[in-house]
Amino acid sequence: MTKIAFIFPGQGSQSVGMGAEFVANDEKSRQFYERANEVLQLPLSDYMLNGPQETLTLTYHAQPALLTTGVMIANKLMDEGITPHYTAGHSLGEYSAFVISGVIGFEDAVKTVHERGVFMDEAVPAGQGAMAAILALDAEKLDAICQQVSAEGEVVQVANFNCPGQIVISGTKQGVEEACKRAKEAGAKRALPLVVSGPFHSSLMQKAAHNLKNTVETLPLQVPNIPVVSNVTSELLTTVEAIKGEMVAQVTSSVQWQQNIEKLIAEGVTVFIECGPGKVLSGLVKKIDRNVQTYCVYDEASLTQVVEASKEWKQWV
Repeated sequence: MTKIAFIFPGQGSQSVGMGAEFVANDEKSRQFYERANEVLQLPLSDYMLNGPQETLTLTYHAQPALLTTGVMIANKLMDEGITPHYTAGHSLGEYSAFVISGVIGFEDAVKTVHERGVFMDEAVPAGQGAMAAILALDAEKLDAICQQVSAEGEVVQVANFNCPGQIVISGTKQGVEEACKRAKEAGAKRALPLVVSGPFHSSLMQKAAHNLKNTVETLPLQVPNIPVVSNVTSELLTTVEAIKGEMVAQVTSSVQWQQNIEKLIAEGVTVFIECGPGKVLSGLVKKIDRNVQTYCVYDEASLTQVVEASKEWKQWV
């Protein structure tokens, strides 16, 4: 039996025009964008479809935008009869996974991730924090560099374990710049700044986590009907209490993406479908295990490719 996982990208994958073909050609898809506008009382769909990129990239716009697009695309797939056995999301993408797994309603999720973005922006205003991907440097060496820079007064720490050879760091703008410099001196192949507006998954987000906890306590959450993999522990989330804890903890905790994918493969997943703009997660999955099949759906052509491929899968539920 072919086991399928839907995976959802996080911040940094947003791009002007995201979901445009689906919204232009399908009323149901368009309704997701319109419902997000109504919930937030913002022209979110205009930012998504027309930009400018700087406005879309703001944390409190990018988060509901990515969730809306990811959930819309996942629904397109399910309308075609392709249903996941598991879901997972990278950081913010975990909320899209929660929607598809029946944990939280779409409108509640849109409102929550918008608030999450506001809390993050308030914790560290845009421009003061940063993140960067460090390529081809041992995790222990990079962690030691981060600790050294932090001890000198500028906070920086490991934020994402993405795949073999790619680790993301997060902290103050100056801290990340200094850690990037030292990482390259220590042998890192490259240090690439990420297109985000805050130092996510670092201790600088503690205030945001505290504020989000109050929001999470009020949410009407349900036990997932499709298992979701935790960003924080890489274990399957099976209770409402565990999910509430996850929503708060992942704001300041490292994303264990490589372990997440390894967990899903251990559960028997052989097909990973990325739902949302870009191909970032599909690329990471291939670097973790080249034997699995990966697809990314972001427009009509890529959707058709997956639908055609699904005809060859032995069985899916």
